[in-house]
Amino acid sequence: MNLVYSIDNIQQVAKEIISNFPVQRCFAFYAEMGSGKTTLIRALCDALGVEDNVSSPTFSLINEYKRSQRNEKVFHMDWYRLKSTQDAIEAGIEDILQDQQGHYCFIEWPELAEELLPAMVVRLSLTPVSDTMRELRTL
Repeated sequence: MNLVYSIDNIQQVAKEIISNFPVQRCFAFYAEMGSGKTTLIRALCDALGVEDNVSSPTFSLINEYKRSQRNEKVFHMDWYRLKSTQDAIEAGIEDILQDQQGHYCFIEWPELAEELLPAMVVRLSLTPVSDTMRELRTL
């Protein structure tokens, strides 16, 4: 997957991501600060039917949302504040990643505990092309 998008078509991009990876449920987003990771994850949550307010879990590390009309969860993680893999394990991140059971998981700053990512993770790079355009690539 390699595409350039703007906020105007981000909802379509989110639907495309979900449809291009029908089996995978864990997505890791590699991007610099301010690249639009949380904005894209918010669009992905919308595409999955999440009705909760989606916000960056920078301080809590993990936000949990419920999918409407389904008994599934969406976990939104931000590993920016992790100091080590041990921090991630103590926060319960490893348990969530090992027990997917149909739940989706979106991870910002995955490089800070890369070894915890499951084998079926989809790695996505997000790069600003301009003030309003982003390039999304699978790694």
